[in-house]
Amino acid sequence: MDDAFLLGWEEWAAFPKLGLPAVKVKVDTGARTSALHAVSVEPFGPLDKPQVRFILHPVPEKPEIEVVCSAPAVDRREVTSSNGERELRWVIETPVKIGEREWPVELTLTNRETMAYRMLLGRQAIREDMVVNPGLSHAQGELSYDLYKDFPRRRPVKRPLRIAILTREPKNYSSQRLKDAAETRGHVVEMVNTARCTLAIDAADPKVYYDGKPLPAYDAVIPRIGASMTSYGMAVLRQFSMMGAYCLNTSEAIGASRDKLYAHQILARSGIAMPVTAFAHSPKDTGNLISHVGSAPLVVKLLQSTQGRGVVLAETKKAAESVIDAFRGLEANFIVQEFVKEADGADIRCFVVGGRVVATMMRQAEEGEFRSNLHRGGEAKKVRITKEERSAAVRATKSLGLSVAGVDLLRSSTGPKILEVNSSPGLEGVERTSGKDVAGLIVEYLETHVKPIARRRASVR
Repeated sequence: MDDAFLLGWEEWAAFPKLGLPAVKVKVDTGARTSALHAVSVEPFGPLDKPQVRFILHPVPEKPEIEVVCSAPAVDRREVTSSNGERELRWVIETPVKIGEREWPVELTLTNRETMAYRMLLGRQAIREDMVVNPGLSHAQGELSYDLYKDFPRRRPVKRPLRIAILTREPKNYSSQRLKDAAETRGHVVEMVNTARCTLAIDAADPKVYYDGKPLPAYDAVIPRIGASMTSYGMAVLRQFSMMGAYCLNTSEAIGASRDKLYAHQILARSGIAMPVTAFAHSPKDTGNLISHVGSAPLVVKLLQSTQGRGVVLAETKKAAESVIDAFRGLEANFIVQEFVKEADGADIRCFVVGGRVVATMMRQAEEGEFRSNLHRGGEAKKVRITKEERSAAVRATKSLGLSVAGVDLLRSSTGPKILEVNSSPGLEGVERTSGKDVAGLIVEYLETHVKPIARRRASVR
């Protein structure tokens, strides 16, 4: 047995796929099954291939450190503990590393809060070439709980995630592509209709109810909030964030991007070039509005416009005055913008994910139309962008605090000018034109930003 792998009665272990760098293990050949400490155990996903998410407190003396883990479930079985109690437990299989050796083990999940060891290694997990010496401690060397000190700054371990897509259009191309991309990577995705959510605002236990039933705590939320639901959608997103979910775009960033006037002010403050824009409340300022943007032709745009609706090109000063008066008569909020003639009815959509442009397309308006939106009959084509255009798109996204955005820009005689930053950009046009798996890149970004560790929420008195 000189070549045997020696185990003491206690050892230090790591679980690479669970993101646990150090767990103290009691080696017990008297126990048949192995057990791992887990609380808030929650199954999710399809019944035929369930996943299990749970919280583990790896440091017995520091219960405030909570590591969120998840893994595919391989079974659910009744286990009799050492004190004779029977318990139905979820079972997972995951690699354990002790010393220099790593091998897969089955672990039952149970609350070991009162136990000195967060894991029990039973005889089923001990291989034939392993020898347990009950007189030895840490035969394979020691680790330390100090490994958790820098845990929040570590790159998260890839694990199955429970993801919600917040949308009222679950069947559209973008929602389905995101769902397919996430499920291909082993995650579980649920479509949540924003309008059917009810918020229970409680400092100690915030919840979101869906058709009267409480929704689970999601690892991540992908907001696809329509313009008509912006205000309520932001409130729902804030609630999910309070529940600990990572939100792909924050409610604050979405709100800033949807308020066109505020968005332009943020872009201007950041020194980002855009068409000259003017805004006024008084009807007496019509003449000044027009002169501020350099006279006609000019563009009059409703602040709530989407997909080219509520955007009008006024080719003469008289036409501009008529459009402005009409919008004022409707008590609508609008801005007036410089018309960039040299763009010739074309704009460029830059899709930004995590601070870099991952896909682009040029949208060319049909003949006789200045709006290049694909919903308005515009044609999408491949385009190579310049370094200056790439930089402008990234800076515009960052200035609004967005992680994912569709940035529309014009090519002018003085360089790129940002038209709009869309916090919920469609995927169909840019994926089909560029040939890029944009949905997959979004999910990959999500995987690296979901927090692997959480702190216990302070009690509310």
